[in-house]
Amino acid sequence: MTDLALDIRDFLQRVNTLPVLDVRTPAEYEHAHIPGAVNMPLFSNEERSVIGTLYLKKGPSQALLKGLEFIRPKMKELADTGHRIAPGGEALMHCWRGGMRSNSMAWLMNTVGIKTYTLIGGYRSYRRFEAEYFSRSVNLMVLGGMTGSGKTAVLKELNYRGNQIIDLEDLASHKGSVFGGIGMPDQPSTEQFENDLFFRIMHIDTGQPVFIEDESLAIGKVFIPRSFYDQMSTAESIHLMVPFERRVENLVHEYSGGGSIDLATGVMRIERRLGRENAVKAVDLINRGDMTAATVLILKYYDKIYARSMNRHKRKTIQTIRVNHESPGEIAEIIISNLKNGTKTYSIQSGRRMWVQNKSG
Repeated sequence: MTDLALDIRDFLQRVNTLPVLDVRTPAEYEHAHIPGAVNMPLFSNEERSVIGTLYLKKGPSQALLKGLEFIRPKMKELADTGHRIAPGGEALMHCWRGGMRSNSMAWLMNTVGIKTYTLIGGYRSYRRFEAEYFSRSVNLMVLGGMTGSGKTAVLKELNYRGNQIIDLEDLASHKGSVFGGIGMPDQPSTEQFENDLFFRIMHIDTGQPVFIEDESLAIGKVFIPRSFYDQMSTAESIHLMVPFERRVENLVHEYSGGGSIDLATGVMRIERRLGRENAVKAVDLINRGDMTAATVLILKYYDKIYARSMNRHKRKTIQTIRVNHESPGEIAEIIISNLKNGTKTYSIQSGRRMWVQNKSG
């Protein structure tokens, strides 16, 4: 190995200061890639397929010759692209397993004056390191509460006030429920979600509190890495207790912009659990524009689901916040203040605030 071939740790230490060139095919890149990497494919999807077929049928020599045939007309264009992406004259590069694609492209880049560091083991070594990294301890504080409690808004307010957060729903492009994809961009692959989550964890102080919203293992069609989810299941928890009526209001506001067809489709996905009669009634209410009545009907189902999920976790609740009319920003302030003061429970009774101190503190 040369000093231009880096192991994964050295490679990751430089990803914030140097451009990352991913020389895999567009299809490989689109499925999942290192966050921030730029796709500069050595071969197109079709060319890669041809080379692979030749390798299997006629051996590596024929495949190599075909590869050279594909590359030769592109060399000037690839060199120009490299200078455009790496104007500082240095870059990181990887292919799938640190083989011929990245070595060939790195030779070209170095030849035209771009000092190029390749990743030993390629993208595959990155994925192995990432899988191990999810087992590392993170000081998580899980923000919990029944559906419609406004947890995401509170999480964003905590971040606005300078606290560390991991917004899983933002990374997953999904709000978690059967209706969670409405109004959201297309979801990434689970592999891309893992890559984005890994980068988020890498860039926080894991020894300090990290607020994260309570989620199921699956967020839409993507899955939280099991080792990280296990940490969430045993982490300290802050529980928001929000009146049913306010939760209904929150959900109506959140989903009222969704089309009735999308909402009705979501209802029918949970028909078996909701019950045929309730599902038909909810769809009828949605079609008639009575979102409040439909939400009341559906929310009762989600409350049962949440209650069951809480029984499966082994979390220690360090704060219980009973709220009424506070804004997400005010709730965030309460959480921060409670952590500083060792307060366990906050509630509103008869219009006045009442603080209950943590006896163990």
